[in-house]
Amino acid sequence: MVVCGDDALAHRIAAELREVYRERVTLVLPSGREPQRPRVLPALPGLGRATALLGRVSAAMARTSLLSSDGPGADGDEPPEEAVRILESAEADDETLIEARIPEAGALALVYDDDETNIHAALRARRLNPRLRLVIRLYNRKLGQQLEELLDQAAAVAARDDPEGAGAVDASTTVLSDADTVAPALTATAVAGTSKVIEADGLLLRAVERPPGRPGRSGPALCTLALLSPSADEPADEGGAHGGLGADDGPVMLPDDATAAAAVASGRSPVVLEAVSYAGREVRPRTLRGRGAPLGSFFSRRLRFSLAGIVGAVLALAVASTLTTGEPPLHAVYLSLLDLFAINDPAVDEPLARKVLQLLSGLTGLLLLPVLIAAVLEALGTFRSAAALRRPPRGLSGHVVLLGLGKVGTRVLARLHEMGIPVVCVEADPEARGIALARRLRVPTVLGDVTDEGVLEAAKIGRARTLLALTSVDSTNLEAALYARSLTPRLRVTLRLFDDRFATAVYRTLRAAHPRALTRSRSVTFLAAPAFAGAMMGRQIIGAVPVERRVLLVARVEARGHPELAGRTVGEVLRPGRLRVLAVDTSAPDDPGADDAPAAEQTGQEREPAHLVHELGDGYVLRPQDRVLLAATRQGLGELLGRRPVAAGIRQD
Repeated sequence: MVVCGDDALAHRIAAELREVYRERVTLVLPSGREPQRPRVLPALPGLGRATALLGRVSAAMARTSLLSSDGPGADGDEPPEEAVRILESAEADDETLIEARIPEAGALALVYDDDETNIHAALRARRLNPRLRLVIRLYNRKLGQQLEELLDQAAAVAARDDPEGAGAVDASTTVLSDADTVAPALTATAVAGTSKVIEADGLLLRAVERPPGRPGRSGPALCTLALLSPSADEPADEGGAHGGLGADDGPVMLPDDATAAAAVASGRSPVVLEAVSYAGREVRPRTLRGRGAPLGSFFSRRLRFSLAGIVGAVLALAVASTLTTGEPPLHAVYLSLLDLFAINDPAVDEPLARKVLQLLSGLTGLLLLPVLIAAVLEALGTFRSAAALRRPPRGLSGHVVLLGLGKVGTRVLARLHEMGIPVVCVEADPEARGIALARRLRVPTVLGDVTDEGVLEAAKIGRARTLLALTSVDSTNLEAALYARSLTPRLRVTLRLFDDRFATAVYRTLRAAHPRALTRSRSVTFLAAPAFAGAMMGRQIIGAVPVERRVLLVARVEARGHPELAGRTVGEVLRPGRLRVLAVDTSAPDDPGADDAPAAEQTGQEREPAHLVHELGDGYVLRPQDRVLLAATRQGLGELLGRRPVAAGIRQD
């Protein structure tokens, strides 16, 4: 695996590949000097500008025994000091890529902060190795989709020219954006209070730790993913070994139902899988088709009541005219309207009742004039302010306060709006990237510095459900969180912090100060790296769930070509400790001739969500065309996908 980048995301991806997937990694770093000979990760002090960042990566890997000197490497034939090779180069040109062994590499991640640099390097890499699996970091979605098609087409051409080479591997191209990648995890903290959420085939699932004997707030568990160590009282990210009985045994991964029930009954805490849904009040405003202004904003409530009163008065006058003069109802309404608009002849020679009704109609017409003027002014004001930012409405509660509308905040806002979750945005820059989206979606927005007094109050923070502090300044996010907690001590808070150690310190301090409130500190690189690393391993892996010092992989696999899946029941696929079926996408038709083009894809319609196991039952027989969502350990998934075995002595889970 080769990773090229110029920020913390590249280092985090390299650590993820070694820690989770046990892969050999070459890390290409930018340098102002000429490219040097490859260096290995333990020799970090001589890496110039990257010394501090790589030092933290080395320390993290040392803590997880990735670079231990008392055992073989991931493949059994590689010395541990060669775990991560470091190569310095000013740019990822042909010479650098060749020196990084791109012609023999299995996957390449290009995560430079500049889109143009990533595109140029991707084109060079595809030319050097048509069989290479590419993962590219781009913010521009449209350009990324076109680049995927171009590079996949180039790989397909190479596969036709060399069917025994390029066609034998997954030479796919995956374009990811760190903002798009972290948006689901950040959104999940607002919905479910955790970022351990997996999105696949229309399902939103989360892994959550439960104390023994408690059913949880989201309903019954779909299955048990793991049983925590008996002494695992601290969260996994707090590190350190736990003393006590069973501490050295580690968690039990993917137990069967009988084992899980017995362990929970004995007092062990399980990690269970739950379906995620938003339980708060959804906002579904009625809007004009093609417009962003709500229908009720054209006229205020007082104006609507005034118009209704005048209409009622006209009808009452028409009824009185019918009863007193004997006029037909329609003609009576017509005469009342003429009198109302003062365009009827005076009732000089008419009976007294007719004269009185005409005077009352004229008086009603005088009352109608200011109402009509107010209606016109309000309608003009509505159209004039349709492009303006909406203010938070009165009585709003249970909403999410979103601080910062940059790249990440804009993506999170879009996802929250899609889920129907009420949001109030706070942004200091009126020209920020997400302001246009907030205006178009008619999302209430407060313009102002969140550190100024009164800004959070204007966002109704006192009645909010969650605070998402996603600005690009750590101190601003922390100050906003502390001030919000002073107003609402039990407010759910999620902070975006760039420095991992600072994020850990903030998390522990806030948790100690507010033990009953949910606090999450998140780093964008920490959340995005697993998705990039998973894409480098192949499109089957869609997520990873950490359990103490181990990890569970979530993969999407088609049953065809896997004897362990096709033709077997869901219950038979279960392999305790290694493999478990979570859900099955059964949308593909039964006709074998249409397997390669499912009906949903042919017609372009949206796929239905996959069926969870409890919906299908353990007796469901997997068809070859079914797509199966699996939870597996590295060893179980490696055996299923036929990857190379991992040497004995290396922890598999």
